[in-house]
Amino acid sequence: MDRFEKTQAWIFDLDNTLYPAECNLFAQVDQRMGEFISDFLDLPFDEARKIQKSYYAGYGTTLSGLMAEHGLKPELFLDYVHDIDVSMVPPAPELGDAIDRLPGEKYIFTNGSRQHAENVAGQLGILDRFNDVFDIGAAGFVPKPEAEAYDKFLQAHKVTAREAAMFEDMPHNLEAPHDLGMVTVLVHSSFYDHPIQHQIKEWKSPPEHVHHMTEDIKGFLDAVHVVLGTGNDSNTAQKS
Repeated sequence: MDRFEKTQAWIFDLDNTLYPAECNLFAQVDQRMGEFISDFLDLPFDEARKIQKSYYAGYGTTLSGLMAEHGLKPELFLDYVHDIDVSMVPPAPELGDAIDRLPGEKYIFTNGSRQHAENVAGQLGILDRFNDVFDIGAAGFVPKPEAEAYDKFLQAHKVTAREAAMFEDMPHNLEAPHDLGMVTVLVHSSFYDHPIQHQIKEWKSPPEHVHHMTEDIKGFLDAVHVVLGTGNDSNTAQKS
């Protein structure tokens, strides 16, 4: 954990990372993706769902597949699939406090849209704890896990990879950050929608690109604060 002593940029995925998968929020997005494809390609919903999952597995995101195979304008897709109800996401003031006390800058890095990230983080009550949201548009519609997406993020925010930590629920999205020199944290999700996620169940130990694993992101950050000496107790002692 001592590597976190050098961390000055804390980068968080959004969906099923900053909020628990049990909220079932992404199920709404998933459903609307199928609806969009069904309408866009004039297909029965069941066939549209097969295409959706095929593109997700083959291209990293459903959107990337639709752009590559059908020339889709991404804004149409993003606006539709992220028009969801976020009211079931519980506010997380303690998580917000744990993020706020981290030294340096904090970012949301998502394959979704900025509007979606702002809606969800706003519902969590933690949006104001972040310096910026880096969304799929900012990445030029190049998604994680592509190394180019991380390069674009680092360039945009002038972040040094070896002074950064990446939190993700998708293990393959941590491969490029590891290769760049970031500290990587896999946040376990109960939402299994990608073949790689099912492989986690077979792990006897995590792969080398996963440095840490947790089922409780707030609890993990509390442990980081113990290492850094930035917990509430230490802050109180410093102020007194």
